[in-house]
Amino acid sequence: MNERMTSMILVAMLLAGTILSVTMAMEASDLGSQTAPNEELVIFCGAGFTGAMSEIAELYENSSNSQVRFNFDGLPALRVQIEEGAYADLLISPDQRYMDPLVDAGFIGEDTVEAFASNKVAVVLPVDNPANITTIRNLATPGTKIVMGIEELPIGDYALQVLDLMAKDPEYGPAFKEAVLANVVSLETRVTGIVSKVAMGEADAGFAFMSDVTPQMRGKIRKISIPEGYNIRGNCSAAVLSQSDNSEAAEAFIDLLISNDAQAILDEYGFIPLEGWEENAALPAGDRAAAID
Repeated sequence: MNERMTSMILVAMLLAGTILSVTMAMEASDLGSQTAPNEELVIFCGAGFTGAMSEIAELYENSSNSQVRFNFDGLPALRVQIEEGAYADLLISPDQRYMDPLVDAGFIGEDTVEAFASNKVAVVLPVDNPANITTIRNLATPGTKIVMGIEELPIGDYALQVLDLMAKDPEYGPAFKEAVLANVVSLETRVTGIVSKVAMGEADAGFAFMSDVTPQMRGKIRKISIPEGYNIRGNCSAAVLSQSDNSEAAEAFIDLLISNDAQAILDEYGFIPLEGWEENAALPAGDRAAAID
């Protein structure tokens, strides 16, 4: 009886050990099959790109093993953060010229800079247009409340260049520029601040980019064009930071920016896509890749 009981106990122990071993093996197998945690791509990006880049980032995350974390701000602030040691993999700027100091200082590799769209200056108005502004000439009317960007901000610099060009033309003259600047009630550090103040009726007009009249803002603000001979065109650019530990993912994001899907999003947001992108989109897949290369 005791021998039989002992044998039964031994069998039970062996069976339990076998089950435990199998369970542990299965758990180990499951752990081994799990993918590595998602990589994080850190992008410093001009605030005016917020809507378009958020949509493009969704495309990127859906087709890769990376997650995107943005820092949207004015370019002067982003530049200072990078110079002071803040980590980023990628910088996206309204114009390549504003990357040049970072290239010169070694923060950006010049061979990684890629233009992916362009933009122009526009005058944005509240949708109800209480100041009854119909042309750019009306900006010189005394009492008109105008918001601009600080000169260090790309849109602030561009707006001043527009006014300089108009001041040189006898049709407008220096007095026009002086009158417009006399109506400026606020200088913003972000282009989104300009658009917000106009949308809320705190200003009658503001100098912004064409793309700042986003799909989300089209019921709140509208724009009037600046005559072609006076407008300024900026080349929106992206570049990989020299400090990046994730440079391959950063380069893949840049490749996405020049793809047809991203170009369509940029077009929807009012940016000027790369020349020929619509024709390229109609090509067969293999020919599209060749055209991009």
